[in-house]
Amino acid sequence: MMIQLQIVAALILLLAFLYIVNLIRKRKLELKYALAWMLVITAMLIADLFPPILNILSYLLGIATPVNTLFLLGFVFSIGLLFILTVAVSRLADKARRLSQAVAIGEEQRERLEQQVKMMQTTQTTQINKEDL
Repeated sequence: MMIQLQIVAALILLLAFLYIVNLIRKRKLELKYALAWMLVITAMLIADLFPPILNILSYLLGIATPVNTLFLLGFVFSIGLLFILTVAVSRLADKARRLSQAVAIGEEQRERLEQQVKMMQTTQTTQINKEDL
């Protein structure tokens, strides 16, 4: 790989890493989701700075070319990320369901209490009216 391309790739990866750190700092991205991206960026940076590592990894995995190894690793990362996000969405959907049920129960209890208060007010009013007579 040409050295200029390696430098540009390294700069882009470093900027992406700093952007993710900034999102974490501003609390716009949770650390548990950012760690996967930070790990991938670090691995890509290492592969960019030391290209023979990708050749060795391709040889160890029995893959003909390093480009195919990159595609495989990208695919595995994407599947892993999809799984993590699916679990997170499932948890959030469950929390939303439980929260909406709790709100509905709270509203029902409030309505019952309002009815009891109205009944108590009407009985007090009728008792006061009877005492006035």
